[in-house]
Amino acid sequence: MEKYMKRALELAKKGIGKVNPNPMVGAVIVKNGKIISEGFHEKFGGFHAERNAILNCCEDLTGAEMYVTLEPCCHYGKTPPCTEIIIQSGIKKVVVGCTDDNPIVENKGLKILKENNIEVITGVLEKECRKLNEIFFHYIKNKTPFVIMKYAMTADGKIATKTGHSKWITEKEAREHTHKTRNLVSGIMAGIGTIIADNPLLTCRIENGTNPTRIICDSTIKIPLDCNIVKTAKNVPTIIAAGKNYDKEKRILLENKGIEIITTEKEKTYLKTLMHILGETGIDSILLEGGSVLNYSALKDGIVNKIHLYIAPKIFGGNLAKTPIGGLGVETADMAYPLKTENIKTIGNDILIEYIVGGE
Repeated sequence: MEKYMKRALELAKKGIGKVNPNPMVGAVIVKNGKIISEGFHEKFGGFHAERNAILNCCEDLTGAEMYVTLEPCCHYGKTPPCTEIIIQSGIKKVVVGCTDDNPIVENKGLKILKENNIEVITGVLEKECRKLNEIFFHYIKNKTPFVIMKYAMTADGKIATKTGHSKWITEKEAREHTHKTRNLVSGIMAGIGTIIADNPLLTCRIENGTNPTRIICDSTIKIPLDCNIVKTAKNVPTIIAAGKNYDKEKRILLENKGIEIITTEKEKTYLKTLMHILGETGIDSILLEGGSVLNYSALKDGIVNKIHLYIAPKIFGGNLAKTPIGGLGVETADMAYPLKTENIKTIGNDILIEYIVGGE
């Protein structure tokens, strides 16, 4: 069973960056010990993996088995319920990686299949299946984006030299890995300080990649009209998160250039409020590529779920050289923000450490 579920997981990953805020799902149909059809959730609003696998099959499905990474849906949404077509197909057994935490689905899909005399087995490679859709499970429960804080630093913990120079800390392979993460998420966030200092594009530069919505925290709307973000706003979805007091005339100029302006009730951008606003728009995940000030605010406000830390084998030194997390910081060691190491791997000459924030 694990062999077929591994294949279903491989298929599910083909939906990376294309199905948000829906989950990535893969399905494999087996008959007489042979894979006879496959499918995956290809795009948001399109057919789900199970339906695609069944429609892709040219053989008789009577008595076949289906292996699917996530519990089949049982409700009408943008597409008909998957349980319906499974029952009609003649499939006799469904093997499920993990249940769906969505309240309108959770265990209900399994129940419907069982009531229609279909054998159901759950929990096959459950850990891997849940990991694949950690963004979806967070979003469906909290209605706020899953936030990954990303930063690159030297071996002595610097993100820039004393003059502010930072290109490039890591090598090409690590930077390419970051673009893969950009393709995974539906939003990318930076502070106005980063925009003014680096003039970035904040786009996904991999083949067939999807640009995440750019979210700029700019409480008084100081963003330069000639920066790369503004110049490309009609081609790449862009949001400026402003505070209460901002330049109203500049807002009109920016909106004419294709930028959406959202505001919070606070005088400065309040990240918890902002996460709820963004969640309501369907942004299920954010890669936070901010500077030290925004990074600290994000940790302090409790919006960060994971950290991607890239460490380069070099040293900058300097008391004035910037570090990844600024702000006031904690007063004593026991007040530190706890992390749990999830993964460590080398990428070229650099090291990537993935932390879960909160140490859960």
